Amino acid sequence: MSAPTREGRDPSARVYEPDFLTELFRNPLDPGYADAAARRQRVPLSRLRRLLGRPVSLVVIVAIGFLFAVAYRETMAEEPGRAKARAGLISEIKQREAETDRLTARADQLREEVSRQRDAALSGSQASRLRNLEAGTGLGRVRGDGVVVRLADAAQDKDAVTGADAGPSRVLYSDLQKVANALWGAGAEAVAINGQRLTATSTIRSAGEAILVDYRPVTSPYEVSAIGPGSMRDRFDGSRAASLMREVAKSTGLSFGVKNADNLTLPAAPQPRLRYAEPSVSPSPSPSGSGVAGSTSPGPSGSRTSPSPSGGGR
Repeated sequence: MSAPTREGRDPSARVYEPDFLTELFRNPLDPGYADAAARRQRVPLSRLRRLLGRPVSLVVIVAIGFLFAVAYRETMAEEPGRAKARAGLISEIKQREAETDRLTARADQLREEVSRQRDAALSGSQASRLRNLEAGTGLGRVRGDGVVVRLADAAQDKDAVTGADAGPSRVLYSDLQKVANALWGAGAEAVAINGQRLTATSTIRSAGEAILVDYRPVTSPYEVSAIGPGSMRDRFDGSRAASLMREVAKSTGLSFGVKNADNLTLPAAPQPRLRYAEPSVSPSPSPSGSGVAGSTSPGPSGSRTSPSPSGGGR
């Protein structure tokens, strides 16, 4: 039989200590935190800290308010300058557009005068053939029956979360390209977009959010007018471009419609700027028949080249 310990307990007896979870729930706060809190309660804040605490906070708030006031003042001071510059640019753009329209009208008058003088100088058959060639190439005004395809931007949308304007779904320049090419494929003999006649060298592209047709801006609603045979409407309705635009209009809210039009008048396109290839001048021409293998001779002088169509040609 073993002797009892100094505590008066039998060493062979089991002693049950509290486990970790029980101790954790019983004393959740670390003893060090408890000691620090107790010391803070016993030692009050110094008078200096109490005196300086509020003024420092007040100075910080005043400094932040001063910075916001300076930033707002600088922003508002620059706003009149920006508004003035924006108004000046808008005024200059409108002035240039008016000047361009005036010059275009003058060019049309001169073109008609040249046509009258030319018809008077040529015989009847030659003048008729020349007018037919001009109508086919887009350099002459044409009149006839056809169709008008109308596209327009969707109405202004609202953001579902913030309620701010999310911006409308816009007609893309590629949409106008598809419609114009589909009309050419359906048999159109002449096509114009918002009065801008398309030729073999016409371009339809974008510059930012603006759409340019031969570098002239066009705005919504867009009307693609085409003169052609009576079957052109049915062939266009069955085209892939028309089917795609109907799906886009249904899903985005864009406006897309096709209607027949009688006695359409499409204006003439401006005179194109053609470029001509010229033979290169070699300082030391090689003798005839002794050229280097694989070299190519330059084209004949005066051979005409023109830029390839980009979205607007047939």
